[in-house]
Amino acid sequence: MKSTIDATKVENPNKFMADLLAGLVVFLVALPLCLGIAVASGVPPAAGLLAGIIGGLVIGPLSGSSTSVSGPAAGLVAIVLAQVATLGGFDKFIVAVFLAGLMQFAMGFMKAGSLSAFFPASVIKGLLAAIGVILILKQIPHFFGNDQDPEGDLAFFQTDKENTFSEIMHTFFDSGMIHPGAMIVGILSILVLVYWKRIEVLKKSSFPAALAVVILGIVLQFGFQQGALGDKWEIKAEHKVEVPVLNSMSDLLGDWQSSTDTTPDDSTTPEILETLETPATESESEDNAATESKAWLTKPDFSVLSDWRVYIAALTIALVASLETLLNLEAVDKLDPKKRPSPANRELLAQGVGNCVAGLVGALPVTSVIIRSSVNIHSGVETKRSAIIHGIFLVCAVIIFAGLMNQIPLSCLAAILIMTGLKLANPKLFISMWKQGHRQFLPFIVTLLAIVFTDLLVGVMIGLSVGLLFILMVNSKHAIRPKSGTSMNDEELHLELFQHVSFLSRYSLKKTLDAIEPGTKVLIDGASNEFIDPDTLEMIDDFVSRIAPDNQISARVEGLDMSPLEIASGGH
Repeated sequence: MKSTIDATKVENPNKFMADLLAGLVVFLVALPLCLGIAVASGVPPAAGLLAGIIGGLVIGPLSGSSTSVSGPAAGLVAIVLAQVATLGGFDKFIVAVFLAGLMQFAMGFMKAGSLSAFFPASVIKGLLAAIGVILILKQIPHFFGNDQDPEGDLAFFQTDKENTFSEIMHTFFDSGMIHPGAMIVGILSILVLVYWKRIEVLKKSSFPAALAVVILGIVLQFGFQQGALGDKWEIKAEHKVEVPVLNSMSDLLGDWQSSTDTTPDDSTTPEILETLETPATESESEDNAATESKAWLTKPDFSVLSDWRVYIAALTIALVASLETLLNLEAVDKLDPKKRPSPANRELLAQGVGNCVAGLVGALPVTSVIIRSSVNIHSGVETKRSAIIHGIFLVCAVIIFAGLMNQIPLSCLAAILIMTGLKLANPKLFISMWKQGHRQFLPFIVTLLAIVFTDLLVGVMIGLSVGLLFILMVNSKHAIRPKSGTSMNDEELHLELFQHVSFLSRYSLKKTLDAIEPGTKVLIDGASNEFIDPDTLEMIDDFVSRIAPDNQISARVEGLDMSPLEIASGGH
């Protein structure tokens, strides 16, 4: 008996190991980003880590994408800041996150993910290149030890006076901004990442270069702590990852605890009553605030449902998060060397569930995010297990390994992100887009520059507008052409309509018809046409029935359905 085995159905035994290593690398990149985005959003750092955990453990299994990684997004920082202030607190804001999740679930159910098919390839490539440029520019200060700003702040303007380039200038020209220990870690990390694949033994090993860089960074920072090179070389806490330590159930539960009820009963002593009634001092208030900020889970205040502003906030979050997710899916599908499609509608359903959970436990809103997804692809991801694994590592980081995670220098993570940025903004991509002509290059470069100098969503909107403008220009210039092999000098001029003729084509069509000389025989062929604007169809009919006879032109139409005009005119 002859048997055959379909090789495509036999899973590579190394797939799990590939996903494990990819998930580990994504975790190392996601950890500071989750914390940084939370700090930039003005919420407790735990809210960012919870969003990353939800992205891995909730959205990961539900998503149909093999490469996408979800978590808190820098593109939502401004929205979070504004809506927390508008609604009067983070506990009220997360109700909007919960409602946004319900809206996203409804959008997925209604197949709204099909909108992703309308994103031009040039704009998506511009988005990827822009993220690469931003990663490089934003990580340069961290590479040299200037770690004043949150890692997640990807917008061009940080304040009225500070922007991406001014931060780089401060790093190089302000005294004391370059930290020698962090800089050495960054330089050695870059060298390891560059030469790892060039050394045959290391290239054949399954050990990821990014993990080697993190281990190197931890070892070096312990070495600098010994003081042999002086105190200025020591990499202190402000130059390392800062994971909130989960010490007890009190830290985890926060205001979900039942012990928060302080209503006195009959057994309350006068001393306790006096303590409850006495206003806290300023220092005590600060201690209480610090204790509250350490709590991981925040209880949503559903009393805000009576405020119409919460629904506006929810709609804003749902629309922006969904758009960013759809854009990211299109981008990572283009990066994926295996070209596996990501089902957009299923992703919206998964994101909806994730944001519902985020709203219930006190996490930042979650989207599919481009930086972690691109790192995932470049780390050799095989399946969506890597996204789930990165979520498991985030849980372990805060429960078991927080102390070790807090020894990772930010400069070695900056090196990993800079190398990822160079892959996204590869000079070969710019050359390729240039060779494709201005209709592809201009939307690409405009999208790139707009994202770098504003933020992701504003830049994409500008890029989409430029791409749409080019589409409109093309459509306005192409409506009809002489059929191959015919010219104005032939006995009968054969004009062929394009497949789609919109109202934008009326001007170019009119110019073509006006150029026909008196005494010419002309055939307008609509055999290839699938759509024609009614007003344009009426213009052709007017030319054939009135203008052509008046100018001694013999005109006729073939292959074009003129019945809508006959019905409109009562059959005459």
